[in-house]
Amino acid sequence: MIRFRPLLATDWQAVSQIYAEGIATGNATFQTTLPEWSAWDQSHRPACRIVACTESGEIAGWAALTPYSSREVYAGVADESIYIAAAFRGQGIGRQLLARLIEESEAAGVWTLQAGIFPENQRSLQLHQNCGFRLVGRREKIGQLHGHWRDVLLWERRSPIVGNTP
Repeated sequence: MIRFRPLLATDWQAVSQIYAEGIATGNATFQTTLPEWSAWDQSHRPACRIVACTESGEIAGWAALTPYSSREVYAGVADESIYIAAAFRGQGIGRQLLARLIEESEAAGVWTLQAGIFPENQRSLQLHQNCGFRLVGRREKIGQLHGHWRDVLLWERRSPIVGNTP
């Protein structure tokens, strides 16, 4: 049984450990070091920060949004991040967590979620497709990770609820 709750500053130790596992795969992010809580907190939207917890309270995964732009016209567009602890991968927690993030993002007025995913991250690609994201395109050699150019696939999900009035 998994329950969801807001991600709090006191969760940072567990959340950052999960983030570090993602960084270590080399297929989750261009990030190579863990940020301090203050930097992470400032770069992410205050709403739509979620942790997935086991019955015992262990954090199995987390999801959060970063603003796409500071321009008002893009206020309803956000980049999403989702990370699942290695011990909990393959159990459907990612799908539940992303579904919850979608619900909370729509409640917060977000009309488009986007995700940049390395082509090698097959689990993440499948997860996003299963949760209604569509492939928008491939950004070739968009950045270097450990001295190697990497492509990123851009996925997006347009809300059928938010931002659809004329």
